[in-house]
Amino acid sequence: MIRSLAVILVPVLVITIFLTRTPRDHPVQEVDWQPVLTVAREQAPYPVLAPINLPQGWRPTRVSWIRAGDPALNGVPSVRNAWQLGFLDPQNVYVGLDQGDLKPDLLISEATREGLVDGHSTVGSAIWERRVSADDRTRSLVLTTPSVTTIVSADSGYDLLEAYAATLASK
Repeated sequence: MIRSLAVILVPVLVITIFLTRTPRDHPVQEVDWQPVLTVAREQAPYPVLAPINLPQGWRPTRVSWIRAGDPALNGVPSVRNAWQLGFLDPQNVYVGLDQGDLKPDLLISEATREGLVDGHSTVGSAIWERRVSADDRTRSLVLTTPSVTTIVSADSGYDLLEAYAATLASK
């Protein structure tokens, strides 16, 4: 009976040890977004926005520029000229910036996680539409002009989005 118990307990202990180990932290991979920004600003038919004078501790983690018709990440031709830039703030909250010139309704739906209108925010002289996802997790600010739709999103409050949007400039 002791042997049978040992035969059962040894694999259970081994499995428990391997499956309950604390996962190691994966370091954040920062990206060099300035060269992609330069190309986007040269090629885009609209003013490409990017943050200036971000406070210490903001880390760039995503950058992408795709011209309309070029393959997107899924291999399908992009339906718009699309600029994306993402940062982690000092509290490790991801803040995303999306811009595109065609099919604004689709861009808004995707970038806001099908967010519903939740009021307005004034940032500088611009009035941004607030959106919140159905699960109340993601908040977005949306600014639509005739030439481009700009969206700032995060799983955070509007105050963070407004502060980030205030840093955006086209040159």
